[in-house]
Amino acid sequence: MNDVYLSIGTNIGERYENLQYAIRLLKDTEGVEVERISSVYETAAVGFTDQADFLNIAVHVKTIHSSSEMLKICQSIENALGRVREFRWGPRIIDLDILLYNHENIETESLIVPHPRMYERAFVLVPLIDITPTPENNQLQLVHLTMEQLNREKEGVSLWKTVDTVEEFVRSEN
Repeated sequence: MNDVYLSIGTNIGERYENLQYAIRLLKDTEGVEVERISSVYETAAVGFTDQADFLNIAVHVKTIHSSSEMLKICQSIENALGRVREFRWGPRIIDLDILLYNHENIETESLIVPHPRMYERAFVLVPLIDITPTPENNQLQLVHLTMEQLNREKEGVSLWKTVDTVEEFVRSEN
């Protein structure tokens, strides 16, 4: 089984329900097991800042799928929720990014892992640290060191809702 860490964010519509729906679709995907979900964090937009705040989570999944297959799964979930790519860093109903795939460094035309900007973004790192209290691989150790070095642990990121289990998350009300 492959260890995959995802970042999921939303700032359009019923944000919490969008996250829940994305997790349900992941859980319903054959060969994908959702292991852990971070708490939900609210963050200001980055890049194009004239838009609503985001809700963000990090997710740890185990899967039999290759990295390119996982990318297709993430894109199909985005499509199922109605994602429209109007412009870079614009508002979105859902965004699923592959942050880490095992211990691998991947660079293809459609996928770069580790995610190229994750070390610059507290809205990615804070939830990721939430589900990786003890780093198991070098890439996760780098995530923890980066947060310490940047001292941006909570910059622009606030806890919105605590999550203890995957089942609690998919069943809970906002």
